[in-house]
Amino acid sequence: MTLQEEQTVKKAKKELLLPPCVKESLLFEALCHKSYVFDSENIQRKLDSNERLEFLGDAVLELVISEFLYNNYYLSEGEMSKARAIIGSEIILAEVALKLGLDDFIFLSKGEDKQGGRRKKSILSDAMEALFAGIYISCGYEKVKKYIIKNMKEYIENAVEGNIFLDYKTKLQELTQEKTKKLPEYVLLSASGPSHMKRYKVAVKLDDEILGIGEGFSKKFAEQLAAKIACEKFLNSTGGNDRVD
Repeated sequence: MTLQEEQTVKKAKKELLLPPCVKESLLFEALCHKSYVFDSENIQRKLDSNERLEFLGDAVLELVISEFLYNNYYLSEGEMSKARAIIGSEIILAEVALKLGLDDFIFLSKGEDKQGGRRKKSILSDAMEALFAGIYISCGYEKVKKYIIKNMKEYIENAVEGNIFLDYKTKLQELTQEKTKKLPEYVLLSASGPSHMKRYKVAVKLDDEILGIGEGFSKKFAEQLAAKIACEKFLNSTGGNDRVD
């Protein structure tokens, strides 16, 4: 590392509140975007970009979130998968990165930096996952788990409660208005279980036809699951794409 790079890494370690055990060499690698590595000023230095660390960090994050959901929420496999996908999505990881101030420390080429790379969701989310890998390699699983949960717990809770979700309800409304000029209706079919673990079943209907049924521990979650099923069914029946991401 150059002196300037070393100073940036030391500052990042302090301001990102990383465990003392994190190796600065790994932190530097986690912060190196490929544009910086292949920049004309650095090409002869044979630096490593954060792509390999990002690959590992993605797996580490998935394990941490899966374990946390399994141990703390009585969710079905489908609900855990959906919540995990939301929590580990590019948009959420980029938001966490910005909240931590990670964007200030990413090493980019001058060209990428001028083009707004420091605020690109893909660059931020990749750096976040690379950072998780750096902590994992340096300090072990328990340390990285603690760091991830500390910085992402509110997103986990919101995902489980249905407050962050890919907006299938809006998508379904757009589809039904375009094709039929009508709006879908959400009907609560049942609410069972004790008050602290109530489980809801919701149907989404168009006229009298049920297009989808969803279940969850919040009505919002159940409605979104029902809307997703309905979107896929509606698109399939009208000859469109039969999968909604």
